[in-house]
Amino acid sequence: MSFVKLTASAIAIAAVSATAASARDQVQVAGSSTVLPYASIVAEAFGENFDFPTPVVESGGSSAGLKRFCEGVGENTIDVANASRKIKDKEIAACAEAGVTDIIEVRIGYDGIVFASQLNGPAFTAFEPADIFNALAEKVLKDGEIVANPYTQWAEFNADLPAADIMAFIPGTKHGTREVFEEKVLLAGCEATGAMEAMVASGMSEDDAEGACMAVRTDGKSVDIDGDYTETLASIDANPNGIGVFGLAFYENNTDKLKTATMSGVEATTESIASGDYPVSRPLYFYVKKAHIGVIPGLKEYAEFFVSDDMAGPDGPLSEYGLVSDPELAATQAAVAAEDTMQ
Repeated sequence: MSFVKLTASAIAIAAVSATAASARDQVQVAGSSTVLPYASIVAEAFGENFDFPTPVVESGGSSAGLKRFCEGVGENTIDVANASRKIKDKEIAACAEAGVTDIIEVRIGYDGIVFASQLNGPAFTAFEPADIFNALAEKVLKDGEIVANPYTQWAEFNADLPAADIMAFIPGTKHGTREVFEEKVLLAGCEATGAMEAMVASGMSEDDAEGACMAVRTDGKSVDIDGDYTETLASIDANPNGIGVFGLAFYENNTDKLKTATMSGVEATTESIASGDYPVSRPLYFYVKKAHIGVIPGLKEYAEFFVSDDMAGPDGPLSEYGLVSDPELAATQAAVAAEDTMQ
């Protein structure tokens, strides 16, 4: 994506010279594949408009990025971790154990998770969480009993869905998208079908039942994708019946190849996510190592630029790419400027 060079007045942030002594002069970022395109857009514009080198942005997944972030403090560790979920308590503990005690959490906006398929494939026009659960869960409720998933086609449990073979490509366990998929789709579907209640009634604890609800089948009908969304897209290209789980932004940039289904009767759009009507949406974040501010040149300036109105606002390039602007962006901007850390 190309950019017109922004003026200092347009971005309302002064480009300053790097004066801090450091063996590394580039900001280093890693993490979520969902946040990757946004961070790449910001990094490119930052390099063009500031007196700092363009930050290095890598993917790898939310969990992998946060693991690298929590390895310690110093020029041999990354400065920023992108994440499509909040950092977990156990990750905060791992950070603290390695000396990363001051973490700045930055919410950049919102994204939705869509269920998309080939343009010329079967007509998957509408889903409920119950449909995804019945298709992909390891165990389901059938005839009043919890059984190993017997379904091979979508129409077997919902006559409104096509008589097409079940084949789904879902984010692997290291992706933040996977956790949102598990909690907002699989778990919700488990509850809606009565499977959760039946599991607890059979003697399982609620925690164990939740884990069982989010376990996916391993017979080849649900395939984990550990790479980014381009790998999921390639899998769908090769499988006419395939359904893939994508972020809204990726889908919107591939409408020439994909069509999407509604979830609970709501289409995933910027408007439906901003209003909270679309049920499968999530906030996106990046985390900054405060100890590196003032040591790694341009780190704070990069963070402030990322959440500036001109980048993350409703009329900025991130919105054009699919990010749903945060209604509380001004508060985030103030928190970043003040270097407020997580408590």
